[in-house]
Amino acid sequence: MNAAIRAVVRASIYHGIEAIGIRNGYKGMIAGDFIPLKSVDVGNIIQRGGTILGTARSKEFTTEEGRNKAYNQLQKAEIDACVVIGGDGSFAGANIFCQEYNIPFVGLPGTIDNDLFGTDFTIGYDTALNTVVEAVDRIRDTASAHGRLFFIEVMGRGAGFIALHSGIATGAEAILIPEVENQEKGLYNYLNGKGKKPSNIILVAEGNNLGGAYEIAQRVKDDFKEYDVRVNVLGHMQRGGSPSAFDRFLASRLGVAAVEALIDNQRSIMIGFANHDIAHVPFNKTIKRHHDLNRILLEVADILT
Repeated sequence: MNAAIRAVVRASIYHGIEAIGIRNGYKGMIAGDFIPLKSVDVGNIIQRGGTILGTARSKEFTTEEGRNKAYNQLQKAEIDACVVIGGDGSFAGANIFCQEYNIPFVGLPGTIDNDLFGTDFTIGYDTALNTVVEAVDRIRDTASAHGRLFFIEVMGRGAGFIALHSGIATGAEAILIPEVENQEKGLYNYLNGKGKKPSNIILVAEGNNLGGAYEIAQRVKDDFKEYDVRVNVLGHMQRGGSPSAFDRFLASRLGVAAVEALIDNQRSIMIGFANHDIAHVPFNKTIKRHHDLNRILLEVADILT
């Protein structure tokens, strides 16, 4: 997100536009927590994870009264356009606000789940994916040395992109994701048929239909006494750290495109990245539709495991 902030600020300055940062998202918009941003203010942040502006959920913004407060604060600060980085919840709020008030919003896709419709990649996804791959590679060293079966839980409540892609990249023996039904039979067939290997890595998306990694591991412990079962939940480490080269490039490209879209009088759109090019996607589509998993990759995973 810092790379995106940097790009928006510097693209604005390039086009003679004043850039104002809003601290803590819609919560800060309601409170009028604004800060002018110059080029020097966004120097040396492209390599930093997280966001220098902070982020926060805001129940108040979901109400008409809250949005009216936000509008009054924007008017007071003479802010006439906004770029919002987030997911479908952030875009839903921006879409409603644009319908109620004459202030254009443009969105940048920022979620590690990579599940937003209209873009092949979201800001943060590649970094999270590389973090998981590095962690799994390290865990496999222990699994190999001790002959253990590891269930590794990664983020993905409603989408299995991280689990599927990292599972293929790390050579996981099985991958459990929300998009696939009846996975327990396949897992048990694998454990019954393959026998004890030097190491076994099972990638578990937190939203899969069999439960969390601890729950699945306990059932396997009860049913397969021959396995030395361990669990590792990677958790929020997937959401931090220095961003990958691709994420820095993606956020920079999208940030510049967001400013150019506003200059062209665009509004209520997300700036996506599809087929290696910029795409303008209406908020309505990003909110109502879902980025589907590539089913070919499921076949690839089956073949390789």
